Amino acid sequence: MESVCPEVDYQRFLAEGRLMIQRSRSSGRHVFYPRVAEPVTGALDLEWIEACGRGTVYSTTVVRQKAPTPSYNVALIDLDEGVRMISCVEGVEPDAVRIGMPVQAKIVYRNDAPLLVFEPA
Repeated sequence: MESVCPEVDYQRFLAEGRLMIQRSRSSGRHVFYPRVAEPVTGALDLEWIEACGRGTVYSTTVVRQKAPTPSYNVALIDLDEGVRMISCVEGVEPDAVRIGMPVQAKIVYRNDAPLLVFEPA
């Protein structure tokens, strides 16, 4: 059963190992970040659908840390469903992440909480 707080639902889905995003029944547009109404129309008919998890790096930057802490990337990812999300790409060096790189979503656990990251496809 879905709660009245879309963020809680999203986190619960991640904990279940599922990447879910919202879609407006009336317009067919996909929505991310979880919310109660579609941003363009204000429609309250959002439903949860399972995303394919495939995407493309839209933008990326490297956050450089003082040694010995490793650097990491922060990337904007365009999912095939048309939504954009912020995450990171793991499995390659931060400097190897490139705009246009195909990626696949992966749910990992950090500090006992599910987190959505991406890896090269």
